[in-house]
Amino acid sequence: MIRNRPLVVLSIALVLAAPLALLAGSSDIVPSSGPTPDQSTTARMVHGLLSDSRYAYRPRALDDALSREILTEYLKTLDPGKVFMTAQDVAGFQRYATTLDDAIKSGRVDPAWTIFSTYRQRVEDRIGYARGLLKGEFDFTRDDRYQYDREDAPWAEPAALDTLWRQSVKNDWLRLKLAGKPADEIRKTLDKRYANLLTSVRELKGEEVFQSFLNAYAGSIDPHTDYMTPRSAENFNLSMSNSLEGIGAVLFRQDDVVVVREVVPGGPAARSGRLKPGDRIVGVGQGTSGEMKDVIGWRIDDVVALIRGAADTQVRLDTVPAEAPLDSKPLTLQLTRAKVRLEDARAKAETIIVPAGRDAPARRIGVIKLPGFYQDFEARRRNEANYASATRDVAKMLGDFRAQKVDGVVLDLRGNGGGSLTEAVELTGLFIDKGPVVQVRESGGRVNVQYDQDAGVAWDGPLAVLINRGSASASEIVAGAIKDYGRGLVIGETTFGKGTVQTMVDLDRWPANEKPRFGEVKLTVAQFFRPDGSSTQNRGVAPDVAFPASVDAAEFGESTYPNALPWTRIAAAPHPRYGNFAPLLVQLQARHQARSAKDVEFQWWAEDVNRFREEQAKKSISLNEAERRAERDKFDAQRKQRAEIRANLGIERDPLLESRADDGLAADERNVAESVAREEAAKKATDPLLRESAAILADAVALLGKDAALAAQVLPVTRNGAGHWAD
Repeated sequence: MIRNRPLVVLSIALVLAAPLALLAGSSDIVPSSGPTPDQSTTARMVHGLLSDSRYAYRPRALDDALSREILTEYLKTLDPGKVFMTAQDVAGFQRYATTLDDAIKSGRVDPAWTIFSTYRQRVEDRIGYARGLLKGEFDFTRDDRYQYDREDAPWAEPAALDTLWRQSVKNDWLRLKLAGKPADEIRKTLDKRYANLLTSVRELKGEEVFQSFLNAYAGSIDPHTDYMTPRSAENFNLSMSNSLEGIGAVLFRQDDVVVVREVVPGGPAARSGRLKPGDRIVGVGQGTSGEMKDVIGWRIDDVVALIRGAADTQVRLDTVPAEAPLDSKPLTLQLTRAKVRLEDARAKAETIIVPAGRDAPARRIGVIKLPGFYQDFEARRRNEANYASATRDVAKMLGDFRAQKVDGVVLDLRGNGGGSLTEAVELTGLFIDKGPVVQVRESGGRVNVQYDQDAGVAWDGPLAVLINRGSASASEIVAGAIKDYGRGLVIGETTFGKGTVQTMVDLDRWPANEKPRFGEVKLTVAQFFRPDGSSTQNRGVAPDVAFPASVDAAEFGESTYPNALPWTRIAAAPHPRYGNFAPLLVQLQARHQARSAKDVEFQWWAEDVNRFREEQAKKSISLNEAERRAERDKFDAQRKQRAEIRANLGIERDPLLESRADDGLAADERNVAESVAREEAAKKATDPLLRESAAILADAVALLGKDAALAAQVLPVTRNGAGHWAD
């Protein structure tokens, strides 16, 4: 899994939302002046784990040198854009530079609260300054630029921060002005935005301050080691299981109210037919007669905790429909909780028709989009018949494709950040007969080989794996094994490069607590290697047929972490090789380039990627209205031109997507129903990269079917059908 570490994501532009669990409030929301006794114990336990070679893959002594790194990381977590705290504040914190190690060892981690208290006061100061600027006017005729990229900038003096914030507010105002909003509405929107941002920081709990501080320690040792509070650990385990017990609704907070963002198909809320996107939840009651608690102004995670519960129990919701004023009389809805599968995170299948070419008939290519390697560990341990499993879902889809007699299968792992190692091994086994899938080297140097033990395959036909920079961890295991076996083509971009293995360590396991008190640690315990002995660490898995890189490797990926493990190699694990695609790749790349050059949507994607990367490289944006309006007009003209080209070519159009322009709003300021409709339209929109991947696989089938000598050279093995691609 790719980590997301910051305590609260506060960009200087004030347009990025904080993590969901931090943007709401109820009781007990002001962090205490120091750690609780349980947190003191937890700090000592985490130190014991991270410094012990029996547990950690790369243990590190907690000394003064590491203490300095922890301080730097903690400050970065609190204020990643360096826009709240001053250079003087940071200089004052240097008194802790060589004492945080002793604080963690002893459990007396009070400095975390002291530093946070200063941070919170600076947020108060800066938000007050920003709101004050809204009372004045801005001159958008000057040649002024907003330097928003502060990652490598030094901590600033107060006067420099004044300038930076003036530019930030000016940019927020200009975005709304360009979207056609009048001055009074702009002031109201931005004032509410900044006030909500301040509230999100005021409402942070002590457990979140503690979690962020311990993660500054964990992250200084390893990029993928995390400490999680009991609530965070519960949420993480739910995400891995791909299911939960509740009503089946995705919620978020908008201003002071919890709003329904999505209703999960098949869940209790969907079956009721009485809850829809945009509806507000203003009260929650337990059972058929429990007290109805007013939850306006509560934190989103506290409201979710009230709504979640054991299957077959009841919960009552007071709701206000999306179209009604908030002060309308609420409607009461009683629902029976159930186990709900999170369908958006599950594998999905579709079929792409690749048109006939000059040397080949039309091909039907099955596509499986897999967003994560999920497994309901608890349900599997209980031997439940229908536990959630990525492998099970994919196997069923492959069976359907066999029945449909598709010509090939593309496994789409783009954006798949990983998940269960067991699922990665078992899913690879759907495509290979038997053999090693991944080698796991533990902290002591012992290497364990994870095998696919089941004979036979679920799919023995043509196969391609589609990857990008967001494909990480378990995705890289699968792509690497498919490549090492010569079982299929790997298409797309070089992957993330995360070649380490994490396990969840329950800190309550040792004290044997009845109720979670100490949380869990996601601990790096091993490094994995491909069957051929090479690691995916840092370098990732390179594609056989490459698409233009959508993300700069210098900006995203394992190689961007300064403390990431280096690439290395171990001995190969003996395994069969079903084919060697090297003799085919020059022809496939040439055909891909010729075809994609004529594919207007593929070219548009490449143009958009290049433009985005060019803009990102600038690290700044103009605050001149004429210049920005010219850029906006150019973008609008391009959008309209593309819509006309789609119409002329007979490409299916979607007015929702074609009309999209920058509205200047933050995500939680938009109309919920309209946002959901746009997202659904985006899911259904043509994906030129997926279409091209299917065409590349069809090319491979055609080339091998027409050239027996080439087929024998590329795919000499015909065991169980694996490797036999010829028509």
